[in-house]
Amino acid sequence: MFKRFFIYLFLSVAAFVSIFPFLWMIISMTNKSVDVTRGRLVPGNYLWENLRMLFTTVEIVPALINSFIVSISTTILALLIASLAGYGFEIYRSSGKDAVFNFLLLSMMIPFAALMVPLYRMFGSISQVVPMFGIDTLAAVVLPTITTAFLIFFFRQSTKMFSKELIEAGRIDGLSEIGIFLRIFLPTMKTTYAAAAIITFMSSWNNYLWPLVILQTPEKRTIPLLISNLGAGYSPDYGVIMTAIVIATLPTALVFFLMQRHFVAGMMGSVK
Repeated sequence: MFKRFFIYLFLSVAAFVSIFPFLWMIISMTNKSVDVTRGRLVPGNYLWENLRMLFTTVEIVPALINSFIVSISTTILALLIASLAGYGFEIYRSSGKDAVFNFLLLSMMIPFAALMVPLYRMFGSISQVVPMFGIDTLAAVVLPTITTAFLIFFFRQSTKMFSKELIEAGRIDGLSEIGIFLRIFLPTMKTTYAAAAIITFMSSWNNYLWPLVILQTPEKRTIPLLISNLGAGYSPDYGVIMTAIVIATLPTALVFFLMQRHFVAGMMGSVK
């Protein structure tokens, strides 16, 4: 009895500590800046004024559109490329396959900060040939993030659970290798795709460092850059900042809550 009481007490405290920053953020968006700095924990009546200030003085709508373009494009391309790579590494046999895969896993040990200068120089060269994929374009934000060793590893491990008999049955029925992938593998692995989509979308939506380096004009800014800029002023309005943060949090929270069941199943490696 006492053991269960302390377990529930500990879990309740841990849950409160986890939820409190979000609760404080929501309360702060209803208060004035001075109330936020004082640490007021009572909802105020300044919400509509903060929303009005945000949408009239800050270009939040273009920033949200840019973030949606980057995140959705990155998610679609990353899922397609990583799933094809993971499927190929697991299904097809070759002598050098494992060596290439291990080399990919080693790339996970390189911090992104070490790659920024080479990437920037590469996109600087691309700007002179194909400006639409060069510096200060949303494509330059998307391209370096559509292939990650983690996603390839994730799809390969999930493919181990995929029934090889289905592949043989598809070949007997006359399906091409691409047809097997699109018509058998992809629908069967929907929970894996859901989990990978959540991870990729949230990572892309919250990406700050690379967009900060590669984007140079205000109209190309994504939402993390906009929020960072709001807090960089001489006298930041914390009520407006908290309002912007809540709005920026809603898409990722919505994606997660709508797909959380598939996310858990995909992370557990189940195939339905």
